[in-house]
Amino acid sequence: MHTILEFPEVLRLIADRSAAFRAALASAPDLDVQVPTCPDWTLRELAQHLGDGRRRQAAIVTAGPGAEPPAKTDPKGAPTAPRDREALDAWLAESTGLMLDALREAGPDRGCWTWWGRSQAPQTSGAVARHQLQEIAVHTYDVQLTLGAAQPLPADVAVEGVDEFLTTISATDVPWPFKPATIDLHAAEGGSWRLTLDADGVRCDDLAADAEPADLTMRGPASELVLYFYDRLPFDDLEITGDTEPMERLAEWDPTA
Repeated sequence: MHTILEFPEVLRLIADRSAAFRAALASAPDLDVQVPTCPDWTLRELAQHLGDGRRRQAAIVTAGPGAEPPAKTDPKGAPTAPRDREALDAWLAESTGLMLDALREAGPDRGCWTWWGRSQAPQTSGAVARHQLQEIAVHTYDVQLTLGAAQPLPADVAVEGVDEFLTTISATDVPWPFKPATIDLHAAEGGSWRLTLDADGVRCDDLAADAEPADLTMRGPASELVLYFYDRLPFDDLEITGDTEPMERLAEWDPTA
């Protein structure tokens, strides 16, 4: 059984991955180069996105529960990312600090608006923290890749990331409109999950030891699983057994359509 990380550890890892993002950015000779995995953005624009996003999440968590995100989502008025390197680094550090302060103040169980209302993930600041860790970790990989120095996601971040993606982004109570299927995922570092796709929706559970074989089984390092989920690595980088159609349909399916 996979045990999700405790809230203080998630916050520590957010700070760690944010520092890694800033360090990679600081080593870039040119911030105006395109990011291969985010082709619409340069490194500078990716930095703007990361900083703006953390400020927005700080305001959302601070606002607490609500049917819609707060109209004003930045407590400091969304300043533009500075062009000066040193000032940009300080702005990014402040952006992360604002979000971490808001999360610590709220604690893991306080309700807040999220975009994943119909998933298995709760609408709490703790769930926001889990998702923010993955967003920052994947964008850190993007910067490293742009510089030709891509590194796997740290194992603890990646194993957490498999569970977080499956429960927050894959899972939904919207009925699965295709042939029912099961998909098993195994992380090399530990942790096995089953996705069940049927008329009740898409559900994620820890894989039972006595479970029948799934229609599709995917194995690989947790980092490669997460990077596949976020379209950073191709499907065939993983060990695949069975019918790939359910995962292909799941990747293309929009349950809100």
